[in-house]
Amino acid sequence: MNTELRLYRHLPRHDSTAPSAVTIGNFDGVHRGHQAILARVRTQADALGLVPTVMTFAPHPRAFFARKGQRPELVPTQISSLRDKAALLAQQGMRQIVVQRFDQSLADMSAEDFILRLLVQGLNTRWLLVGEDFRYGHKRSGDIDLLRRLGQEHGFTVQTLADVGDDQGQRISSSALRTALAVGNLERSSELLGAPYRIGGHVIHGQKLGRDLGFPTLNVRVPEPCAARSGIYVVRVHGLGPDPLPGVASLGVRPTVTRNGALLLETHILDRRVDAYGKLVCVEFLEFLRDEESFPDLTTLIAAIHQDVQGARDYFASHGL
Repeated sequence: MNTELRLYRHLPRHDSTAPSAVTIGNFDGVHRGHQAILARVRTQADALGLVPTVMTFAPHPRAFFARKGQRPELVPTQISSLRDKAALLAQQGMRQIVVQRFDQSLADMSAEDFILRLLVQGLNTRWLLVGEDFRYGHKRSGDIDLLRRLGQEHGFTVQTLADVGDDQGQRISSSALRTALAVGNLERSSELLGAPYRIGGHVIHGQKLGRDLGFPTLNVRVPEPCAARSGIYVVRVHGLGPDPLPGVASLGVRPTVTRNGALLLETHILDRRVDAYGKLVCVEFLEFLRDEESFPDLTTLIAAIHQDVQGARDYFASHGL
C-alpha cells in the first residue's frame, strides 16, 4: 500500500479519485482523544480498502469568527504548527490531509453543499467518522441526521464517536491541553498527548546575541498565538544526530534585548557546539523552569542564564536523557 502523505489545499483532489475514509476536525495537538479517532479511521480504511484521510481547517473557524467580530482575545492559541500537525497525523497512519481554507465563502456554504462539494465530489468519501456534536455548513445548520441521509444517497456510511476520557474519566480535549500548556503543566500535557509536548521547525538565523553572551542558541519559529506558556524550559532536541541532545530553551519575545520581538524558541544545547542552520529539529519540552523576565542589564541576564543551565543539568542528572 502507498504510505506517502499527500496534502491538499483545494478540493477536488488534482491527482486522485481514490475512495476515502474521512474524519473532520481541527486536530490541534493530535492528543490521545484525536489518536482514538484516527485509529478507528485507519482500521476502517484498511478493512474497506480506502485511503485514511483527515479534513482540517485553516484558520481555525473560531479564529476566523473572532477576527471577523474584532474579538482577538477569542482566537484560540495554537498547539501545533501545520508542519507538526501533518507529521503527527502521518505518524497515526493518515495518508491524505485536506487543509480546507476557512473563509467567508466556506462559512456561507449550505450544509448540503458542504457534503456534496467537499465530501462526495472532493474526496469520494465512502466512510465518515465525526464527533456526536459535529456541526457544519452555514450557521452550523448541518447535523448528523443530514449526513446520514445524504450518505445513503451518495454511498457513504456515517459513524460517530463519543468523547474520549483520561484515566480519571475527564474528557481529553484540545481546550484541556491548551490550559495545561498555558500554565506550564507539562506533566498534564504529556498525559493528554501521550508524549512530551514538542515544537518542530527549521533552525533560522537569530541576532547571534546568545553566541556573544557565551550561550549560542538554535532558533525556531513557533505557531502564533502559541499555546505554550512563555518562559524557560528544560528540553531535548531531536534531529541533530542519532540521539537526542540535552538543552535549555527560552520561549518568548526576549524582552531584555529587544522592544518588539517576534515570539521565538531559542534553545541552548548543553556542552556541545553544533552547526544546525537550516536543519529540521524537534524540541521536546520536559520541565518548566521559570517565567520569561526582563532584566535591567546583560550582566543580570547572563547570571540568570547560568542558573537556568544549572537547572537543566540538575534535571538531566536525576532523570537521565
